[in-house]
Amino acid sequence: MNDEPIRFDTKIAVLLREDLEPWQRLNVTAFLVSGLGTQVPEVIGEPYEDADGVPYLPMFRQPVLVFESTKETLTTAHARVLSRALPRALFTSDLFGTGNDRDNRAAVRAVPTADLDLVGLAVYGPRNAVDKVIKGARMHP
Repeated sequence: MNDEPIRFDTKIAVLLREDLEPWQRLNVTAFLVSGLGTQVPEVIGEPYEDADGVPYLPMFRQPVLVFESTKETLTTAHARVLSRALPRALFTSDLFGTGNDRDNRAAVRAVPTADLDLVGLAVYGPRNAVDKVIKGARMHP
């Protein structure tokens, strides 16, 4: 068994708007990271199994870092992630009022990019590029 620390040259980051309620932060984070796992297969590790041989689903192969910021910083991060064409997922305030994927997609599609009321953003990519996208945000406490 190799005991050397694993270093990643990539980063998974979630950026949340600082004024969300605790339940909203958890909900938004869960939805955002689910998008990355479906479109960026290299972020998913191997399946798990306990000592009794019971199997479990695979999870991300690396940590998910959660940050928070003002609405303005989140808007700037969104522009940065678009300009860098990194894999991303978004969550808008409108999605708190919907109850399914179809209505979520319709709510996002109804709003021009510049007018999206962002409450969360997930991004994956090279560590340096992700750091530039989330510049100005702070680690979630």
